[in-house]
Amino acid sequence: MDLELRHLKIVRAVAEAGSVTKAATHLGLAQPALTAQLKRIERVLGGALFERDHNGARPTPLGELVLSRAMVLLPAAQELQEEAVRFANTSGDVPSYRLGATNGPVLGGLVDRLATAWPSTPVSTYTSWSAKELTTMVMLGRLDFALIGACGESPPPVEGPVVWLTVGMDPVFVLLDENHPLVGRKEVALAELAGERWAVTPGDSCFGDCFATACTRAGFTPRTIYETDVGTCMHLAKVGRAAVLCQATFQPAPGIAMVPLADAPLRWRQLLGWHPEGAATRVVASVVEHAKAAHADSVRRSTRYAAWLADNPRFGTSP
Repeated sequence: MDLELRHLKIVRAVAEAGSVTKAATHLGLAQPALTAQLKRIERVLGGALFERDHNGARPTPLGELVLSRAMVLLPAAQELQEEAVRFANTSGDVPSYRLGATNGPVLGGLVDRLATAWPSTPVSTYTSWSAKELTTMVMLGRLDFALIGACGESPPPVEGPVVWLTVGMDPVFVLLDENHPLVGRKEVALAELAGERWAVTPGDSCFGDCFATACTRAGFTPRTIYETDVGTCMHLAKVGRAAVLCQATFQPAPGIAMVPLADAPLRWRQLLGWHPEGAATRVVASVVEHAKAAHADSVRRSTRYAAWLADNPRFGTSP
């Protein structure tokens, strides 16, 4: 006998009821029949799942393990069933857009564009600092698309079936206190910031290594690097405690100025990923078009970035 979802439902029912007798009543089964079924399940799994006495049934360590998996698998199976039913009744349309993203300039614009183009199709979002987590969610079918970043020409963070397309390529700039002596410059060399402390938002890409390499090429080793959330990075920049590495599309807060780095020693690719066998593949071309347009909009909104691009036409932002 192979383990089936209905077997996990039985194990869950016994654990929730606290006894085989109560679980049998809830499931509409005779108690002897449920007991026999439970014994067969235990033989398949290699040991007792419950300690049973006159006080009821309590999970064994093996039972706890099985229950922990059941609490993930059963809701996921139910979600799959519901989504399949919705998909089968949408006349071929995508039932929803489930978007995941790390910190970047594309998500807001993409949500707006999808909601405008398909107002009757729900759009949901999930954010994470971990590109690996988002990639895994796409692989498991929990997200339709993931928007992540990658340093320079480095590959995406996880090997697997996910297809990646570059939406845009941007230089990395730096945020400084508006009274910093370098703020008035069109751009600054990375070496001129050798004495600064640094701040950056977290991530699981190779950006930290790329930054260290760029500093070495510029002739210095970076001082303290604070890895923290966006709000704290902004505070540290505003009070002059750190130079903050940022994407060139970033919109600085009052009291902070964004300064380009000469020759763009650090670059950041915006990537859109999807599963090639997922239901959303039929709309990939449209979503890619909207994602690129959202990125282009973010570039136009950044006056400092747009001015830098005018002076550096060889760079470009298109993939």
